[in-house]
This record gives sequence, structure tokens and C-alpha cells, in this order.
Amino acid sequence: MFEGNMDDSMLEVFVFESHRMLCHLEQLIIQSERMGAYSSSAISEIFRIMHTIKGSAAMLAFKDIETLAHSIEDIFFYIRENDPQNIDYTELNNFILEGIDFIKKELDEIDSNGQPVGDSKHIVRQMQEFLKHIKTNGSNIIEKRDGKSANDYELEEYGNALSGDKYIYKTKILFKEDCQMENIRAYSIVHSLKEFCSTYYHLPRELLEDDNNATIIREEGFCVSFKTDYTFEQVEKFFMQIPLVKEFKLTEIDESEYDLFIKAGAKIQGSKIGYSEFCPQKDDANQKSSHQSMISVNVSKLDKLMDLMGELVTSEAMVVQNPDLQGLKLNNFENAARQLNKVTSEIQDTVMSIRMIPLSNTFLRMHRIIRDMGQKLEKEVNLEIIGEDTEVDKNIIERLSDPLMHLVRNAIDHGIETPVERVNKGKPSAGRIVLEAKNSGSDVLVIVKDDGRGLDREKILSRARNNNLIKIAEDGLSDREVYNLILLPGFSTTENVTEFSGRGVGMDIVARNIEAVGGSILVDSQLDKGTTVTLKIPLTLAIINGIILKVGSGLYIIPTISIKEIFRPSEQDLLEDTDGNEMIMVRGECYPIFRLHREFKIDNAIDNFSEGIFIMVEEDDKTFCIFADELVGEQQIVIKSLPNYIKKVKRIKGLSGCTLLGDGSIGLILDVARLI
Repeated sequence: MFEGNMDDSMLEVFVFESHRMLCHLEQLIIQSERMGAYSSSAISEIFRIMHTIKGSAAMLAFKDIETLAHSIEDIFFYIRENDPQNIDYTELNNFILEGIDFIKKELDEIDSNGQPVGDSKHIVRQMQEFLKHIKTNGSNIIEKRDGKSANDYELEEYGNALSGDKYIYKTKILFKEDCQMENIRAYSIVHSLKEFCSTYYHLPRELLEDDNNATIIREEGFCVSFKTDYTFEQVEKFFMQIPLVKEFKLTEIDESEYDLFIKAGAKIQGSKIGYSEFCPQKDDANQKSSHQSMISVNVSKLDKLMDLMGELVTSEAMVVQNPDLQGLKLNNFENAARQLNKVTSEIQDTVMSIRMIPLSNTFLRMHRIIRDMGQKLEKEVNLEIIGEDTEVDKNIIERLSDPLMHLVRNAIDHGIETPVERVNKGKPSAGRIVLEAKNSGSDVLVIVKDDGRGLDREKILSRARNNNLIKIAEDGLSDREVYNLILLPGFSTTENVTEFSGRGVGMDIVARNIEAVGGSILVDSQLDKGTTVTLKIPLTLAIINGIILKVGSGLYIIPTISIKEIFRPSEQDLLEDTDGNEMIMVRGECYPIFRLHREFKIDNAIDNFSEGIFIMVEEDDKTFCIFADELVGEQQIVIKSLPNYIKKVKRIKGLSGCTLLGDGSIGLILDVARLI
């Protein structure tokens, strides 16, 4: 019956909430494993999560997910009620994490194709055998109320529909303000009630067929009356485990009240008129419901808002910098333009802040990688997380996850030594990996640091020499430049291939992914001390402040954050090094000169240094001076991707994107890191 009414919104809620609960569950298990035992609160939380996923999967007829979640729920119910003393928690954790991985894959299939495809029978069988083992060899069985054991209570609480009607209850449920799709959540509750109710009736009656009932439930609440053999405490416990419930009021009623509820409900079906008579609000009728403090928004709407924000910034520039206004003295227009710029900037800051997400979830996922790899490689590794509350644009985080995972795997596989090696070197037997995030201007630094064996400079130079990767004298290379050679395609210092990434194998992919979001990567290391990889990534990909330069007839933009200073040179400050490279002396320091018109083969550009302008830029502790014809001005830049012709056919390097300027012309955004 339900499948015919299933729509994308139901699947979307199920996938989103299940993913969120599974990530929380994974962290609970890993934390408990580090502590060496499960706390009572962790056991109850794991039980609640699996009970919720089981009910939602059953509602949507995802049988394999339902069965698997139920088997995990059974294990933790038994642990909660019996406190057995003979559990192999490592084995249990392996089973649970395997189950989490299975459900995650199924959720991805549901998200992509609408239906799961996996078979959970082998995992369920393992868990049933595990539960059977701890029951057979268990101890300390706790007697429950009414003289029943915990196992009896399990059957009683989660059995099939009953035939008796010893008690009759009525309850009103209010969901949290930001939960959304209240009618679907109400349907899930009814579906779960079927397990222990002989008869039930609810208002509104049609939960899935009429989307307007979501509004009724949101404003008035969801009411249900039912007959069951369960005690008040048991039923109350059931409702307390339902997620996203703000409050509920459970009342025991008699047969006459139940009949009145049904008869009256037929009169108000599908309508709010008279609804509050049978689903009363709080006792204080004058008490107003609290205002919504948070709401969930579809990501596509945020992307659309960001696109419109970019168009607004561009439109503002086209109005304010309109060529028709040049030379005119328009005081009122200038005042209005300043006010428009102020409002636009505030809107932009607000839109940007909405899209910012903390790195905590991305960092916490690394606990699982470290745990699994540590077991397989027989290494002890501790993870330390610093600055996980640092926020980055959601699109940046999506592209950061895979490179970060690769770096952590690298650190464990080829950085951290075995316990025996570490002890022989005078180190603690357990290795240490630090994940740190911190703000640096308009960028975020994400640092992956280990205290392992480090990188061997001579070994790297030897490998680079054999592969003809060194283009300058080796004695002119700094340690950082040598270590950064591992970022080149196909470079590796490891002799043996493992199932995990080698130090250097695939590091070019990491560098490419970071550069794709306008970031850069640096590698520092000390032999037998450890390695530090620093990812420098922008806060956002959408809008930046930039300085506009003119070179010949073309316009180029340099991000303001990369600029140290802008100046005109003196003839006596210009010089050449022994190799004939052009240099400029600034306050006693020499910097190389980069001529844009030569790099991009621009005609009609100024060639004489004294007639042009210098822009000193800095990237990754390297500084050089870009020579251009003139400085046009400063503007907020909406970054657009380069046309495929430039990226794939012409393959022009040193450009990160393009933008539409105020006068309608196209400006090319320089990639300072690539130019270096």
C-alpha cells in the first residue's frame, strides 16, 4: 500500500536522517572502544538509533536494512537489560561497524536509484550467532518487574500485534519546530504502534495522501488513541524514544472516551475545525508556542541563492561602473551607490555565513579510518583533533574529504612505525596523528601531522633524479621544495605496494584536488621525527575581492589576499642575476620579475619597466613581482569557471577562472600559486 504513495521527499528525509544517525553511532562505538566499555548512556543511545532506523526502514519496505537494524537493536537491548560480563567488545564493534557500512552503502543506492540492492543476511546471521553466544554464556541476568526476565520483556515490548485491550490510551505529540514532513513522521509512529496495539485510531486520518496534514500536525499536533496490554510505563518509554518529538502527553482513558474520540474524529477529518477539542494544546491555553529558531533548507536552494548573489554583485558593478556615467558629477547617485554597496555587502556576508559548515564531521570520520587501519596493520595510533569548529564553504568541504582521507591513510601506512620500531627508536609505542584547522586571512589551513619515520631527503632526490624531475641545481633546492616533489604524478618513495596509499602514490591527485578549489599544499618533514602536510584552502569559491590589472588590451584580476604591495620601480632597483633572470631590489631584498605579456603572449603591452606597475604577490612563503601596464581598480569578483576551449584546447596555465566586470568586459583571474 505504501510504495504507491512513496515520493522523493520521503526517501530524502530517510536517507538524510539515517546518514546523520549512523555517523553519530559510528563515533559512539569508536569512543566506547577507546574507553574499553560501553556506558549506559551510550548503550541506550545506540539502541534508540537502531530502533529509529528499523522503524523508518520498515515503513519504506526496505527489508534488509530493517532486519539488520533490528539485529543490532536486539544485541544492545540484551546488553542494556542483562549487563553480561563476557562480551568480546572488539568483535562486537567489528560486527556493528560492518553493519553501519552496509546500511551506508544501501542509503547511497537509495539516494541514487531509489531502491537498495544489498543482502544483509550474512551480517544478520553473524549478529544472531553473537547474541546467542552471549546469552548462552551470559551472567547477571537482571529480573524485571512482574517477575519477567529481560528476554521476556523484549518479546513483550517489541512483539507482534496483540489481541487484548487491557488498557486504552490517548496521546498528543508535538514535533520539534524544524523537523519538517510531520505527516511522514506520524505515519512512522503509527507503523511502530502496530507492533503492540490491537486497535488504534489517529487524527488526522490521512497521513500520506494529503500533504496539507503536515501543516495541521505542525500547528495542532498529532493525536492517536489505542488499545493495548502494555502498562503506562512501557508505552511512555516507547514514545520517549521517538526522535524529533518536542513533547507528548499520554493519558489513560476509558471505553466511552475512546468511542467519543473516534466519532468526533470522523466529523473533523481533513479539517482543523474542532481539532483542538480532541487534541488539546497545553493546559495553559494562552501560552504561545515558541518561535522557530532553526529550519532545514534544501542545498539546491542555497546554491541558487549563491548564484543570485553573484548576479547581484555583478549587476551592482555594471550599474556603478557604467561607462555612460564617466565624467558626470552625480552626488545623489554616488550616495545611493554607496548605500547599495553597503546593503549588497551585508547580504553577501549573510549568504556566505549560511553556507559555512564546521570541519568537525569531516575530521571525526578519520577516527574510523585510524581504527580500521590500526587493526589491519597492527599499529597503535592516537588521533588528536584541534580546531574542528573552523568553518568552510560546504562545496569546499565536499572536495576536501577525499584528499584528507588519503593523507591520513598515508600517515598511518608509511608514516607511523610499528610499535616495536617505535620503541627501538625511543618513541612511545603508540603513534600520534594531529588534525588541525585554523583561519589564516581569507583562507583556512588544514594540517595533517604525524610523529612517524618522516621523509628521506636523499631518497627523494635519488628517485627524482632517476625520473628526470629535477630541472635546476640540486643544491639550490630547499628542504620544502625537495619534499614537495612527492606531489608530482607517479612519484613514490615506497618500495612495496600495499592495499593502502603509499607515501607519494596518488599524492598528485591530492594536490590536484586541492588546487581545483583554489588551494595549495605544502609538505615539511624531519627524518624519524615526522611529517606535516599543510592544506591551504579558501573559505569560499564564489566571490572574492580582486585587483584589476590591464596588460595590453586584456584585463586580469589578482585576488587581493595574495598581494603584498603595489609600486612603481626605480631604474636603479632593476638588475639581473648570473643566469640573466630579471630581478628587482625592494628594501634590500631581491625578487624575481614575472612579465604577464610574455607569459600570455599579449601584443601592444608596455615593455619598459618605468612605464608600467609592479604588484608584489606572495604564496606559500614565496614572493615575486608581476609586471603589468596599469592598475584599473578594485572590485568584488564573482568567480566563473573557464570555458572548455581555454582549459582543454588552449590549455593556458596560470588562470583559475574568469569574471564579468562592471563595464561588461571579461576579466581573467590569475592563479598565483600556478604562476609561482
